[in-house]
Amino acid sequence: MSSTHITVADVSGRFYPSFHSPLSMTRTRTLGDPAPETARDAVADGLESASVVTVFGRCEVDYEGRATSYLGPGDRMVVCKPDGTLLVHTNEQRTPVNWQPPGCEHAASLRNGSLALTSVRENPDERVEIGFQRVDAVVVYGMEDVEELELSGTEEDLRQRILDKPELIEDGFTPEETEYATDAGAADIVGTDTDGVRTVVELKRRRVGPTAAGQLRRYVDALERAGTEDVRGILVAPSITEGARTVLEEEGLGFVSLEP
Repeated sequence: MSSTHITVADVSGRFYPSFHSPLSMTRTRTLGDPAPETARDAVADGLESASVVTVFGRCEVDYEGRATSYLGPGDRMVVCKPDGTLLVHTNEQRTPVNWQPPGCEHAASLRNGSLALTSVRENPDERVEIGFQRVDAVVVYGMEDVEELELSGTEEDLRQRILDKPELIEDGFTPEETEYATDAGAADIVGTDTDGVRTVVELKRRRVGPTAAGQLRRYVDALERAGTEDVRGILVAPSITEGARTVLEEEGLGFVSLEP
């Protein structure tokens, strides 16, 4: 296996050889406490080479677009991705406090002697300006990832299972439409039972409570309002709470335990 040369930087921002990693097809550069000019050049080079660029430091963030916002100075992590995504993370929560979607253009510059990052989106017109009072580290990572995420255990898996084997719901059940539009929303599956009675099937991929039972009731009511005289409802999920079971019994609705 070929090795990739990894370089790191001392606190002055100078790069020096560190070690040869057994990783292939990636190259990581790290600068600790770089001078503003060094940080700008490293970020600009990373953006130009379609690398993932992460900047750690104290910054403030201005946003202009469909609204305006200002985030005062704080220690944050800023991530620029090759597809144009921008993320500004604090030390809390899983979601960024500011972000730009794929398709944006990023640029690095010096503003009043400090690093500045700009992310611009054309449609709609949106702009994020990030000014750094201090840069603690810059990491440039040449990532390669061609694999696509394979999801399993989704509601779509559950739907396909039922469409392939309708008897999982009950003998004689015939699916007729999926994502059936009603004035209460889109019902997952609508079909008929062995007696020809219209049947609404609501799918959930995990254990659910009374809210899911109420949602099924609304779909049944919507079909009745649309002119169907006799409508059944069946909730499908791996399991339900006692509260959900009570609501289903009170409303005359059914339940089938089924995993995706």
